[in-house]
Amino acid sequence: MAATGSRKVIYAALAGNALIAVTKFFAAAYTGSSAMMSEGIHSLVDTGNQGLLLHGLRKARQPADEKHPFGYGAELYFWSFVVAILIFAVGSGISIYEGVQKILHPHPVTSPIVAYVVLGLAIVFEAGAWWIAYKEFSKVRGRQGLLQAVRDSKDPAVFTVLFEDTAAMLGLLVALTGLLAAQYLGLPWLDGAASVAIGVILAATAAFLAYETKGLLVGEAAAPEVVETIRAVVEATPTVSRLNEIRTLHRGPEDVLLALSIDFQDNLTVGKVEEAIYALEIAIKQRFPIVRRVFIEVQATRHHEEMLAASKSRDTDPA
Repeated sequence: MAATGSRKVIYAALAGNALIAVTKFFAAAYTGSSAMMSEGIHSLVDTGNQGLLLHGLRKARQPADEKHPFGYGAELYFWSFVVAILIFAVGSGISIYEGVQKILHPHPVTSPIVAYVVLGLAIVFEAGAWWIAYKEFSKVRGRQGLLQAVRDSKDPAVFTVLFEDTAAMLGLLVALTGLLAAQYLGLPWLDGAASVAIGVILAATAAFLAYETKGLLVGEAAAPEVVETIRAVVEATPTVSRLNEIRTLHRGPEDVLLALSIDFQDNLTVGKVEEAIYALEIAIKQRFPIVRRVFIEVQATRHHEEMLAASKSRDTDPA
């Protein structure tokens, strides 16, 4: 997904969460609701998270330099991982703490009508932000299921916001349910139980996002269809005797590094090999603009196999 779509989603969520956070904190202070306080913390954390994602997008656009010759695309992956940690450590941790305190020391919620109005408005605003994120994500997921599309996605900015907004919607419904139960059943501790439930929702969301962004940080290959198409292009080249190996690495959502090991025909001159490499690089980049860098190693198949065998031997050596 293009960075423009990512920024659109993040700005929408940032504006909505900032307004909602202020309103929730006011309502929490006025009513004394633990669940409302947890929701305020949740919205404040989400606001900060969107700021971090925007920072990651800005850093990822920096051009390559001597210190980072492959660019700064992975900055977005790092800051997305930080967002997942913050959701867990701050959002989930404080929500569960607030809830436990309310359960241990229950007190009735004052002026619950204020909390209901705030929650109703927050649901409307969150639903709008969620819909924007969902539409942007749907543009690239096609017919894939939502979870599978997230696993295959190389742009954590949009799916992070989407899952944050989903967790926010669930949290609002839990807070509303907790307040209603506490008021009509006369059990103030249920407000605290709702706060704990919100913390659990945030913890589950954070764990899922951390798992997905960790994979991107470690390094993920390009989509299988991209790899197979590149393989077909190389193998269809008349001067190529054999494609020994193909490796890809996403350095960012729109930045793929490609490494190829190719055995060219033996009767080619050095000049012909250079022309073939140049033609291949142009053909691949025209087909897939996200492939920013192409490294082609000219290597006889037998030598490549010898190198692979030696590498495997070193990897399995217990010493």
